[in-house]
Amino acid sequence: MPIPPLSTSNYRSPDWLVDTVHLDIALHPTATRSVAKLKIRRNPAGKAGAPLRLDGDGLTLVRVAVDGAPLAGGAYEATPSSLILPAPARDAFTLEVETLLEPTSNTQLMGLYRSNGTYCTQCEPEGFRRITYFPDRTDVLAVYTTRI
Repeated sequence: MPIPPLSTSNYRSPDWLVDTVHLDIALHPTATRSVAKLKIRRNPAGKAGAPLRLDGDGLTLVRVAVDGAPLAGGAYEATPSSLILPAPARDAFTLEVETLLEPTSNTQLMGLYRSNGTYCTQCEPEGFRRITYFPDRTDVLAVYTTRI
């Protein structure tokens, strides 16, 4: 499905910012496990009381935690294409998201995939959302660390 074009006249600052991302990836051809720890804070220029909306693309969610405490199913909404926390209780917190990926069956050549037995990644412009839920926009900048 084509993504509709974005216009600068429709630009709005993100409601939430991500300062750091720590990825822990356990590779497996059909069941790669990704654990992302995101340090998130409310954007002072964003809309007060806005939910946290993260983009995904074909993800299988395993677990969600805030500041180390697992969230109950009613505390968030998850689909393969989005993760929404309707009312985060704090203005700054660490969100931990665990997802399962299937690199061998990923034929879009975006996110994490296998090609001729080699693991590859393509995260720009919107491939990162195929690895973990993330506010996948060019104005949400973070410092990344990764362990594979």
